[in-house]
Amino acid sequence: KEKEKAEVHPYKSFHAQLYESTYERVQRERAEQEKFAQQRLATGRGWYAGFTVEEWHLTNHVVLLSLAFSDTALLASSLTFYYLGTLRPRPIAETSTLPLLSTEPPYHKTGKANLEAAWADFVDILGEANVSTAEAELQYHSGSEWSSYTTSAKEKPFCIVLPSTTEEVSKILKICHRRQIPITGYSGGTSLEGHFSPTRGGICVDFRRMDKILTLHKEDLDVVVQPALGWEYLNEELAKDGLFFPPDPGPGAQIGGMVGTGCSGTNAYRYGTMRDWVLSLTVVMADGTVIKTRQRPRKSSAGYDLTRLFIGSEGTLGLVTEATLKVTVKPKSESVAVASFPTVREAAQCVAKVVGEGVPIAAIEVLDDVQMRCINDAGSTSRQWKEMPTLFFKFAGTASGVKEQIGQVQKLAKGNGSKSFDFARNVEETQELWSARKEALWSVMAKRRDDGDHVWTTDVAVPISRLPDIIEETKEDMAKSGLLATMVGHVGDGNFHGLFLTPNLPPLPSYVKSIILFNDSERKTADAVVHRMVKRAVEMQGTVTGEHGVGLIKRDYLAHELGESTVDAMRKLKQAFDPLCILNCDKIVRVEKPAPDEVKPW
Repeated sequence: KEKEKAEVHPYKSFHAQLYESTYERVQRERAEQEKFAQQRLATGRGWYAGFTVEEWHLTNHVVLLSLAFSDTALLASSLTFYYLGTLRPRPIAETSTLPLLSTEPPYHKTGKANLEAAWADFVDILGEANVSTAEAELQYHSGSEWSSYTTSAKEKPFCIVLPSTTEEVSKILKICHRRQIPITGYSGGTSLEGHFSPTRGGICVDFRRMDKILTLHKEDLDVVVQPALGWEYLNEELAKDGLFFPPDPGPGAQIGGMVGTGCSGTNAYRYGTMRDWVLSLTVVMADGTVIKTRQRPRKSSAGYDLTRLFIGSEGTLGLVTEATLKVTVKPKSESVAVASFPTVREAAQCVAKVVGEGVPIAAIEVLDDVQMRCINDAGSTSRQWKEMPTLFFKFAGTASGVKEQIGQVQKLAKGNGSKSFDFARNVEETQELWSARKEALWSVMAKRRDDGDHVWTTDVAVPISRLPDIIEETKEDMAKSGLLATMVGHVGDGNFHGLFLTPNLPPLPSYVKSIILFNDSERKTADAVVHRMVKRAVEMQGTVTGEHGVGLIKRDYLAHELGESTVDAMRKLKQAFDPLCILNCDKIVRVEKPAPDEVKPW
């Protein structure tokens, strides 16, 4: 055909003939493709189903023009079809869980230019006084001396932001979501398993300016509070109206952190855990969306229970900015009793007997002989204690009811080998006797002799019938390990703690038999003791953590307790709520494959 045209029009140049031939070919292809497109649009099939005729014509023009210019045809067509690909919705994942092997590493933009631009955005929202890059602040928000996780030098936030309202938190998260900057929430900082260590850098949202009681509904027995409110201050204020909030974790804990870890405390035996005392939460999601999980009724069957989903989520699904809490009437009378025993097994057997008899006490705590010695050495209480395994009982109710409970427990304690039984006769004695329990962690920390010393504290929980077994076996294991290790427990609900001190100096002679110190080179020994304690709890159908939460330390144990598929379902939830993985990344579940030898063999 080209030859025939050249003979008919001998006066045309070669380029003119080439362009004419190309034009005719393009016209034919265009007609055929338009006909094909009309057929596909009519049937609603094909990857471009849903495009209008005009959209198809526009795309087709681009493709056909690109064919006319051979030098750019490939590039132009590639760009065109890439553009069309972006218009097509991504296929919905068909699996209900997300196995670790199916994950891709999170992509975060933590380059200097992006972080500095975000800093300017934060200053516009909060003012420069509420955006800190001071080195001391960054270090303080990277970890703590009482955490069992050792933060590396690179695990440090770029800046600390201090919002004062839910709206400001929402604006901050929208900026971070748009810029793909990791976020760590901070409320109190008393957690123990590496919960707020910024493994991906980014920013830290410190709620210290959000520390108010917003509304007390005395007649409804609930209170609306902000996340940085301390539980101790809350109870001081509630006491003015004859009310109190039962969850009582360690000193300094704040509501936001208590929600995040799903904590409990010494009152859990009678009153339950944090999950039992939260009615509703206001939460800012990863993209800045603000949701409220419930209104204020004591019960509701309206939809998914998002309130409980966020409790214990450790800031990985959203940031809590308000909480509506249940409160209750303060007991008319309270008292405390202390009983010492020859062995920790006899103490644990007494607990099982008291629980089995149904004595309605408020709390039962156990401290072993090593812990009692630490408290004496610290001198933080007003009396000297018998350095034996000791049970602390808390009683609450009417005056006559408390008196009856004390009599019942005294009889049961004596029947299980108790060597002493003291009970408080007034408020001052009650506070004095209970003070030892609240000083447990701090008395062990007082054993440190320089800044290189570390404290490892961890917890497990088991069914109450297995409590004597796990306490005795763990006690023997700690003694053999050569560590200064103590045991503390909310034993009424089967929850107990192990505390390990890791100093850099050699042990003092007086501690050789019962309190043994170890330096950093012996950290593997402590690791092994904790590992065996957790494994022991799981094999007894218990849990790897009763109240401390998972954080970074316990995440690899979850599959052994719950099964791989359950952990995969948790990972799927994380992906659904936080697809960019910017909220407290790496906590509770892994979001990317671990490095070789990073996970300890079971």
